[in-house]
Order: sequence, then C-alpha cells, then structure tokens
Amino acid sequence: MTSAPPPSSTPPAGATYRDAGVDIEAGDALVDAIKPAAKATDRPGTMGGLGGFGALFDLKAAGFADPVLVSCTDGVGTKLMIAIESGLHETVGIDLVAMCVNDLVVQGAEPLFFLDYFATGRLAVEDAAKVVRGIAQGCAESGCALVGGETAEMPGMYAAGHYDLAGFSVGAAERAALLPNAIAAGDTLIGLSASGVHSNGFSLVRAIVARSGLAWNAPCPFAEGQTLAEALMTPTRLYVKQVLDLHRQGLIQGAAHITGGGLPGNLPRVLPAGLTAAIDGASWQIPPVFRWLAQTGQVDADEMLKVFNCGIGMVLIARDADAALAALRTAGESPVVIGKLEASTPDTPAGLRFTTHPDFTG
Repeated sequence: MTSAPPPSSTPPAGATYRDAGVDIEAGDALVDAIKPAAKATDRPGTMGGLGGFGALFDLKAAGFADPVLVSCTDGVGTKLMIAIESGLHETVGIDLVAMCVNDLVVQGAEPLFFLDYFATGRLAVEDAAKVVRGIAQGCAESGCALVGGETAEMPGMYAAGHYDLAGFSVGAAERAALLPNAIAAGDTLIGLSASGVHSNGFSLVRAIVARSGLAWNAPCPFAEGQTLAEALMTPTRLYVKQVLDLHRQGLIQGAAHITGGGLPGNLPRVLPAGLTAAIDGASWQIPPVFRWLAQTGQVDADEMLKVFNCGIGMVLIARDADAALAALRTAGESPVVIGKLEASTPDTPAGLRFTTHPDFTG
C-alpha cells in the first residue's frame, strides 16, 4: 500500500492575472499618473472625480435652462499606426477629442464632458499616459471635462506595442438654439482652415507613404524642419470656441465638420432639401501635404476631395457674411468665402457642386 505524500507547508503556485498578461498595478499606476491632467479639465457642472463607477454632471450648475443633450463618439483610425510605429503618442489624444467635440458644436452644442476608451494587449504606462495627457489637453482647450474612461488590457487581442482609442463626448444646447437653423438660398459658405490631414483617410496616407519608400523619420518633403511622421501627426484642429462664439452672436445658421467624405460627403448633411452648395475650389490654397499626397499617390482630384478635408476643416453657413467674417478675423482666424447656397427644386436632395475644381498640382 502506498502512503499519501505529507501535506506541504507552502501551497503550489497557482495561475495569476499577471501571469495571464494583465497587470492591475500598471492600470492603477496609469490612473495615478493622469489624475492631475484630468483634474485640470474640471468645469462648472463637474461632480466627483476619477475612480467611480460612473461620472456625474450637473446641467443646472452648467447654466442651462431648457437643455437638449447631444452625444458623439469617434476614434482616431489608422493614424494610430503612425503613432505606434514612430513612437509619437503625445497628440493622438487631441485628435480623439477633436473628432468628437467638433461634431457636437456643429449642432450648436457646448461640449460638457468626455470619456475615453484605451485598449491594448499589454499596458505601457508611460506611452498610455502621453495619450491621455493629450486627451486632457484637447478637453481643456474645448472647455469640456475629462470625467472618466476605461483602460482595457487584453493579451492576445493586439500586437505588441499596439493600442486602440475611442472617445465619447456629451454636450448640451438650449432647445431654441440648436443648429442648423433657417438655412436658405443665398447664405454664404465660410471655410476655416485645417491644420493638416486631421484624422481621416490614413489608410490611403499610409499606402502612399509606403509607395514613396520614405521612412517615418525621413525629412518631410512638404514641411521643412519636420520628419514625415511629425508632419502627418499634426493634430486635428479644435473648432469649438470659434463656432460657439459665432453661434452665440447669432452670426451662423449652420456648420459642417469636414471629416471622412470631405466636402462632398459632409456639407450636404446639414443642408435642407432643395439647396445646393456651389463651391469655388479656387478660393483657398491647397496645403502642401495634400498636393504631395495627390502627386505621390497619383490620386485624382475627385478622390482627394471625397477622402480628405483638402485644407478646409470646418464650414460655417452665414446670412450676414460680412459680420461673421469680421468676428472671425477679430478672433485671429483667417476665414475664406468658399461659395454660396443655391436653390433647386424643393424635392431635390441637398447637394454640392464645384464651380471651379481645386488644383492639386501646385
């Protein structure tokens, strides 16, 4: 008869979450690292701080009498691949915020708060902190509070060093002040410049860069003093203050954020049936980055216009164009009149046509 082994004074080591690839302590370290940046985004209406199961916001304390909530969600897309491959993580958080809050303001809504979702296979605290500090910077510049988020560490879901981002923003507008409002034939279309490619079309951008044979750290062929990655990682412009200031002065009837789909895909979204946006493509200078992309990738003008903003990141629709232009210039903008709204038959879907095509040959 075989006797049983004596009981061990130390139990055998069992599986742990860390062994499986999830480091709870790293997540806690990230929260501690970003708390000051998040706290700096507090605004009237914010209640509590990071760490709760949900974030609270007091609309009455924010000054609203008859509010309508407006919500948006978006990501940064494959622009993240350039951040990952180049190690430039500082500005993608600004992109994330901009892609959400710029959509809020075109509806006349003031951004109130923002939440982020950061997912990765293995959490690199330093890189993640850079991303979230960028999110906090974008929130601070937009006047909205970073009230929370989620960091998900999921081994096996992502390649080493890779991560993904999603953003969620909520804003509010007084019911009587929602946009668009009373857009009509004869209204003027005013363009605000883009900072670059913003956060759309990067699958095509990356394909063109691969075709060029240039490395991310190569000198940029269209922006002196920068590497190619640095130039392409220029963050999306935040248009919150410009749009809200004009809206509060009663100087705009509508606005369109020019994202994926370009001018043809976005401007008609805010127009009522029976109106066409007649755009003069020669009214603004095509930025060098878009000329380089068009020429290097042999991309035709129509494709460029339906993929990229091509230099116009926001379009404002104004009845009193002179007053709107003057207010924008006083605020430091360099606005350009890019066209007019024209009437068609009442049952014609809203549309867009170019009276002159933009020139990408430069």
